[in-house]
Amino acid sequence: MATRSDALVGESQRVRAPRRRISLAETKHASKTTEFYAMIAAIAGILIAAWWIGRDDDAAADLFKAERAWLYVTIVAAAYMVSRGLAKSGSYDRDGEDDLS
Repeated sequence: MATRSDALVGESQRVRAPRRRISLAETKHASKTTEFYAMIAAIAGILIAAWWIGRDDDAAADLFKAERAWLYVTIVAAAYMVSRGLAKSGSYDRDGEDDLS
C-alpha cells in the first residue's frame, strides 16, 4: 500500500476539519445567578417592610412611606443592572470563523 507525504499532497486535496463554533462567554444567564435571587429577596423585603410598618391605620405617623420604599426598590434594581453590565463587559462570544492561533 502506497502512502503519500504531506509535502506531495496539493492544497486542494487536503482534508480540513470542520470549524466549530466556540463560545467563550464568561457569564451565566441572569436567572441562573445568585445576585438575581438576592435582588428579588431584597425587593420583596423592602416592600414587605413598607407594608408592615404602614399597615396600621391608627399609627400616628407612617415612618416608611411608599415613596421611600419604591425609591429603595429602584436603587436595588439599578445596582443589579449595573453589576450585570460590569459582569458582561469582560465577556464575549466568538464565532469559530477566525483562527485562534
